[in-house]
Amino acid sequence: MVIEHDILTFFEWLLPGAGGMGALLTFFLAVALLSVFLTLLAYLFTSVRHGPFEAFYVVAKSIATGVSDVANTSPRRVLALARLAVTEAVRRKVLIAFVVFLLILLFAGWFLDVRSDHPGRLYISFVLTATNYLVLLLALFLAAFSLPNDIKNRTIYTVVTKPVRGTEIILGRVLGFATVGTALLAMMCLVSYLFVVRGLDHGHAAIAETVEEMTDRNSQPIGVRGETTLNSHHRHTFEVDADGYGRTDAQMGHWHEVLAVAGPDGATQYEVGPPQGQLLARVPIYSRGPQPLRFRDRSGQPAEKGISVGDFWTYRDYIEGGSQARAVWTFQDITAEQFPAGLPVEMTLGIFRTHKGDIEQIVRGELEVVNPETEVRSEPISFRPTEFEIFHLDVPRDIRVVDPATQVSRDGDLFEDLVAEDGSTEIWVRCADPGQYYGMSRADLYLLAAERPFFLNFVKGYVSIWLQMVVVICFGVMFSAFLSGAVAMMATLATIVMGFFSGFIVGVFRGVLDPNAPVTEKVLGGGPIESFYRLITQKNVSLELDPSIGAVVIQTIDKGLVILMRTVVMIIPDFGRLGTANYVAYGFNIDGDLLAQHGAVALAYAVTVSLASYFFFKSREIAA
Repeated sequence: MVIEHDILTFFEWLLPGAGGMGALLTFFLAVALLSVFLTLLAYLFTSVRHGPFEAFYVVAKSIATGVSDVANTSPRRVLALARLAVTEAVRRKVLIAFVVFLLILLFAGWFLDVRSDHPGRLYISFVLTATNYLVLLLALFLAAFSLPNDIKNRTIYTVVTKPVRGTEIILGRVLGFATVGTALLAMMCLVSYLFVVRGLDHGHAAIAETVEEMTDRNSQPIGVRGETTLNSHHRHTFEVDADGYGRTDAQMGHWHEVLAVAGPDGATQYEVGPPQGQLLARVPIYSRGPQPLRFRDRSGQPAEKGISVGDFWTYRDYIEGGSQARAVWTFQDITAEQFPAGLPVEMTLGIFRTHKGDIEQIVRGELEVVNPETEVRSEPISFRPTEFEIFHLDVPRDIRVVDPATQVSRDGDLFEDLVAEDGSTEIWVRCADPGQYYGMSRADLYLLAAERPFFLNFVKGYVSIWLQMVVVICFGVMFSAFLSGAVAMMATLATIVMGFFSGFIVGVFRGVLDPNAPVTEKVLGGGPIESFYRLITQKNVSLELDPSIGAVVIQTIDKGLVILMRTVVMIIPDFGRLGTANYVAYGFNIDGDLLAQHGAVALAYAVTVSLASYFFFKSREIAA
């Protein structure tokens, strides 16, 4: 699932509490340690050139000058230099990036799988990912080559001879390039949104020959059913009630409303509306508490976890069908004001079949709502989910409940009978078909609190890309302040790559060095040097190296390299976490607190990296 953990409020995340230091304290500690380390490093390098006593004076003077420059930075001069950076970027034809983006969208229709089970998810993921990579590459080239080219062409001396400070030059570059990137992102956002909406828009018509009447058990008419025309590689079946309102079944991640209207000749016609269910921004409420998800075994007794069906991916636990096995989610702070019509439940379940049977037949399930205090439960509500598809089920306010003492059912009220006084309630899910299994995790079932506008959520996704772009610009300017253009580009590119693959690097670190890591997380073949050695000698990764001094040396170097990579990953930004494309593609609202956290992280990197850029630039300026 996209959202695996509860999103903390911004101040819970920022300030110490709940056993954690908080992001603010962590930031200050990290900056303090890095400042001390870099100051000592600068002192050592300066000592080589000027001697230990003179080096102390030089470093202290540089720090004092830096504090003075930061305190006296002129916003007017920063804006003037930002305008120069914008002019420079335009002169370097950065608008070609937008043309390239338009060409990518123009030819994307040839390669995107229009028969995909989730075309909406595919289209949204494509435009956000394409924009992300293209904008980061643009920021990389703009920032990494700017200062080196100016120094190489000696145009920088025209600037530094004016009454400007180093901080103003650095901030002017960052602000100017960020302005250009923002303008391009805004245009890409609008074009991408139109591309997605236009690409997913399609229509159907009801086939009159397929329309037939539906009746109840007493042979009384209750509506009609029928089929739609084939369009966009799929068709729907639909049902319309006696009042003339209905909807189609779900196909390719969407459905349509169907209305019965009077035709020109007085005959009833059925109008199929536009597609719905693809462009969403759901606000989920997940289970909480000491045990947000627990299980009961086949005899109905509490169990620590579900059944393993042999799946290597242990994300989901399974319950046995046709037994008393159940998965139990606990929700808290549920009120009638929040859900006046009942509980809108959405779930995504895995299905494991022990026998094929009718492959078209959906494995049946049952859902019960239980009061954790009184143990009053609702009568089972049957449902038929599709594997790994979001299934929506409304639990009504007026519901039949069963008293635990008498086992007699009666009419009840959802919030009076099934929600405890403290606002907690439980949802029990059972697989009804023998020989089949349901797999679930905590995030697989949630309550739908609200739906936000998709366009606003789409814009939030682009705000996340903008934050990444600003961070890349700051790193590019920093590396360009003391490296040549090509080297600065490679250093910035390495930062981006390691930022996107930080999770993988952390996994390698744990798999190589942690003896207590689970077997599934162990890294076969060792670290980078050992892996290279095995590759060229064609040694099996599952076999230990022959005991020798060479093997000890290789493994020792590997441990040092892995520790170094882990340390670097702790310093550089985690671009994977800053991205929110999956939220938008899978139809989940990007929480404002989450976006605020990402903004604070980006601001922290922008400030610290810009300060480092200033000191690097001052040293290079002297050398020049």
